Amino acid sequence: MKNTRALPSVDLLLSSEPAQVLRTQIGRKLLLQAIREVLDDIRNDEIAGTPDIAEILNLTSERIQSWLDQSLVPVINATGVIIHTNLGRSPLSTETVQAMSAVSCNFNTLEFDLSKGVRGSRYVHALDIIKRVTGAESALVVNNNAGAVLLILSAVASRKKAAISRSQLVEIGGGFRVPDVMRQSGVKLIEVGTTNRTRLSDFQDALDDGVRVIVRAHPSNYKIIGFTEEPDYTELVKLAHRYEAIVIDDLGSGCLLDTSAYGLTHEPTIQESLSAGSDIVCFSGDKLIGGPQAGIILGSEAILKVIRKHPLARAVRADKTCLAGIQSTLTHYLKDEVERKVPIWKMISMSTDIINQRAITWQSELKVGEVKDGLSTIGGGSLPGETLPTRLWVIPVKSPQAFLARLRKLATPIIARVEKDEVVFDPRTIFPEQDELFMGLIRQVLNQGDQR
Repeated sequence: MKNTRALPSVDLLLSSEPAQVLRTQIGRKLLLQAIREVLDDIRNDEIAGTPDIAEILNLTSERIQSWLDQSLVPVINATGVIIHTNLGRSPLSTETVQAMSAVSCNFNTLEFDLSKGVRGSRYVHALDIIKRVTGAESALVVNNNAGAVLLILSAVASRKKAAISRSQLVEIGGGFRVPDVMRQSGVKLIEVGTTNRTRLSDFQDALDDGVRVIVRAHPSNYKIIGFTEEPDYTELVKLAHRYEAIVIDDLGSGCLLDTSAYGLTHEPTIQESLSAGSDIVCFSGDKLIGGPQAGIILGSEAILKVIRKHPLARAVRADKTCLAGIQSTLTHYLKDEVERKVPIWKMISMSTDIINQRAITWQSELKVGEVKDGLSTIGGGSLPGETLPTRLWVIPVKSPQAFLARLRKLATPIIARVEKDEVVFDPRTIFPEQDELFMGLIRQVLNQGDQR
């Protein structure tokens, strides 16, 4: 039976020299809490034996470190998934990071009018550049696109009949479902058509039955193929407007560039939706736009005025860093420098020759594995099923999952994937400036023992 009476007192532990060093680093309060927890665990047999003072303080130091360790840390994305939802979606441009940092560590003009010296509105920030880039009459930035959809429907469609194709009653990340969001906003959901085929006449029947809101939820994270039909969107908008109904277009990931120019399926753009006559368009700021997490709402000033005044607008409003980040990211579009500045578009537009050369360099430097053809994916609920040709550095190892686990334990974790029992690394999603760090970390893991 453990003799807990032999344990040193809290006061004795606190007065020891190692504890004094810890105290100068983290303060008395946290140190005292950790010591008491370690002693309790010893008494409850959660820690074996009866450690001496040195051992107890070592356990205390480890416990404090575990409390202070950050769970949200940078990683190297070697998966080839460009917009990786689990890895933070779109990384930001240097300029965007600088803009967000500047307003974070300084007082700023979030709600202050410099020209008049009086209180201003946060809604003006990023407004002008959004209008210039998209051609919209007015805009509003909120915290994410799910919040944007909920706010829009609550403000302009509550207690009204809103029609949506059954093929678009989708579930997005985290189990959130479009029909649930629509019902939460107070609209009366009217489903039209079938899972695979919806016609213009289906919407006309709904409009004849009193529907005054049409919703399109773009399938940005799934694809229906085969025996399918969807009405032409421009014709749907014209039909809705004949009934004086409004059309809300939820573009999901959103896109400002022609994706077909990069060998991908054409993604409906924000500009195309506006040109088709959509009354309201909304989309994410952190997927194909390549900025921080945000939801961006476009439409006429008359409609945006109603949305801004809704009580829910405050609950989902964007903060100073988001507004600064969106403004900076869209500046790249305005200056036609997206492929040079926005990380996801640098990755999408990266040539196979450059990717191949980097993979060959890794293989020749570390003298292991081989370079093979492969595919990168867009990911992040964007362009479902779309891939880009790439070149992969492939390493055969005894236990691929054990090797991946070692990579995840590095000071800068590396996230890779397994194909055909081999570990593969895709240069497309590793920043070129990370190459030296990446090779050094891989060398470190290989030197831990014979992994092959």
